[in-house]
Amino acid sequence: MAESKTKRRDPYKNFRFRVKFGGGTEYIAGVSKVTGFKRSTEVVKHRSGGDPATSVKLPGRTEYDPITLERGVTNDKVFEQWANRVWSFRNASGGLESSLKDFRRDITVDVFNEAGQKVLSYQVFNCWVSEYQPLSDLDANANAVVISHIKLENEGWVREELPEPTETAFEDPA
Repeated sequence: MAESKTKRRDPYKNFRFRVKFGGGTEYIAGVSKVTGFKRSTEVVKHRSGGDPATSVKLPGRTEYDPITLERGVTNDKVFEQWANRVWSFRNASGGLESSLKDFRRDITVDVFNEAGQKVLSYQVFNCWVSEYQPLSDLDANANAVVISHIKLENEGWVREELPEPTETAFEDPA
């Protein structure tokens, strides 16, 4: 009986991911949820004057939905510090100002397979915090972790081309 070797291609698990700032090497600690990877392109309808019955559909402007990052609350202030770059602060004379210097950052979302190999990587461009929630609802009757979240407006994302991960072939029992 001839041995059959088949490549196994299981879907990746959605809990094996990490998030880091743009070109950095350190991942943001404790990120437990990433939502909102979605882009939508408007449809522009065009109808020729001589053809009143049908229209042609063309792609229009593309919009990227905000991406939300959630993580358990710790002493790490990285979310709060980033959110505060857009929010008002007190200047030396006691007045309120906003500093928009360095308030945009690129982030990278990496997805890993069961062997710990990076299999997907998306770079998200020009993110800034449009919504910051330092604490989730506090409930003495719940058995849950306190969560903070930030909503990131962004100007698009691209998938990084990665080499094919090394897959382990398994023998077909048939």
